[in-house]
Amino acid sequence: MKKIVLALTLMFALSTVFTSCREKKSADETVEEAIEDVGDEVEDAVDEVTDDN
Repeated sequence: MKKIVLALTLMFALSTVFTSCREKKSADETVEEAIEDVGDEVEDAVDEVTDDN
């Protein structure tokens, strides 16, 4: 019985450590990152088109 309680306590402690350390992005950061990704994809597409000539 003690081993089960100890194992559950350890699992709970580990799960709280890993979930509480995550950094959440704000809406502005998420939008900014998405815009940068789209810009990078556009640049790659332009490079592909200009390389074909």
